[in-house]
Amino acid sequence: MTQVKVLISDSMDPRAAAIFRERGIQVDEITGKTPDELAAIIGEYDGLAIRSSTKVTKAILEAATRLKVVGRAGIGVDNIDIPAATARGVVVMNTPFGNSITTAEHAIALMFALARQLPEADASTQAGKWEKNRFMGVEVTGKTLGLIGAGNIGSIVASRALGLRMKVVAFDPFLTPERAIEMGVEKVELDQLLGRADFITLHTPLTDQTRNILSRANIAKTKKGVRIINCARGGLIDEAALKEALDSGQVGGAALDVFESEPAKSSPLFNTPNFISTPHLGASTNEAQVNVAIQVAEQMSDYLLLGGVTNAMNMPSLSAEEAPRLKPYMALAEKLGSLVGQLAHGSIGCLSIETEGAAAALNMKPITGAVLAGFMRVHSDSVNMVNAPVLAKERGLDVREVRHDREGDYHTLLRVSARTLAGERTVAGTLFGNSAPRLVELFGVKVEADLVGDMLYIVNEDRPGFIGRLGTLLGKANINIGTFHLGRLAEGGGDAVLLLSLDEPVGPDVVSKVEALPGVRLVRPLKF
Repeated sequence: MTQVKVLISDSMDPRAAAIFRERGIQVDEITGKTPDELAAIIGEYDGLAIRSSTKVTKAILEAATRLKVVGRAGIGVDNIDIPAATARGVVVMNTPFGNSITTAEHAIALMFALARQLPEADASTQAGKWEKNRFMGVEVTGKTLGLIGAGNIGSIVASRALGLRMKVVAFDPFLTPERAIEMGVEKVELDQLLGRADFITLHTPLTDQTRNILSRANIAKTKKGVRIINCARGGLIDEAALKEALDSGQVGGAALDVFESEPAKSSPLFNTPNFISTPHLGASTNEAQVNVAIQVAEQMSDYLLLGGVTNAMNMPSLSAEEAPRLKPYMALAEKLGSLVGQLAHGSIGCLSIETEGAAAALNMKPITGAVLAGFMRVHSDSVNMVNAPVLAKERGLDVREVRHDREGDYHTLLRVSARTLAGERTVAGTLFGNSAPRLVELFGVKVEADLVGDMLYIVNEDRPGFIGRLGTLLGKANINIGTFHLGRLAEGGGDAVLLLSLDEPVGPDVVSKVEALPGVRLVRPLKF
């Protein structure tokens, strides 16, 4: 078995590499490479651990033929082409909690620096001036802080601001009224926040929806003299518009730790009165760097060794403790999805995934991903759990998840149904001994079979002599039958279903000969 290898391509606390080695993973620390140099070596690695310097582009991902996971030691992932990673089945993880307190504290520090004009007062005093009357600050007590983004970091900022006796209003489309009450903030729309806030601080990812959320038009809606802080991502603020607003006095002060283009060697905002800048220091504390390095190494190791998925940007989370229990179900799900994909030909508009018994209590997202991976791998060998849901959505496939509380014939059951032009096609499976996947129903026919290796699916008239003729034909072709599973659509005549496991694959010539046997209605070679 090939040893798992991870590349650390940005400077990171040495504890990250130590964790990989402790878990039996080979790790190389190679930093400062150009994109071309990185592309030349990335094909050797199963995992890539980065901070903000490495740009994981589509070209890098195309060269990363073994890559399974990219781990970002930090929050922002705008240096990773997530759609391209997803398309190639690569999990993208971040560490959203390792530097949360550090970033929140930096935002509060910048708010105080703006309120009391600390950088300018320091420069003036050290220049030998004593300009007490020039630096008239404002108190934060009693002021309104507007949070744009009320997630992990935003909630920490809110708690600190409430401790300073500020009023906090928050705009976040995902913030529920119940969570707002729990945080002690008032949930508002963006226009309300802009018109009421004395200080505005941003704590939201950079997306198509949030890019330039503080645009020229929105800055014009703010309360005159507002002070703005951004420790989140560059690109959330129109920097040229902010410069104009600072010059006009519409904005009373601004503090940016992040810029649209980094490193920010020049900016129209530099040397503007009442403007403070820091070089992306939000996560720059010893504690935060240690935390994110440890977290990214642990998360990547859990995924590469155990299948655990934590803080992934492009697939459901699956804890390392949960993964062993789910693995047999995911194996069953993938086999059932593959079976439907190989047998349900023609246009498929809807795929339904149902669980009952013990399976109904499980996390369904990984199971659904496994069904889709098996279903779609019939048409592409690059499909896996990561990209299958995206590919299914792109193709307009309606995927439905259904849980049943009822108890059936089996202690646990997974059923996959495809709606085709020929009607509903349903297969079902269970786990024997809670570990061995077993097919128990095939298109309405009760049949028990292991889905392994090369198989042959046959629908034929239920008449005497057919099994003998089939055995003779396969024997003449030097194809040995491993197991033989028979089910009837109806008792005493009608059609029967045969599912054979074979020691060798069945070629087109043999399939044609089987199709020519009297009474045969359908023949499909299968592979698992």
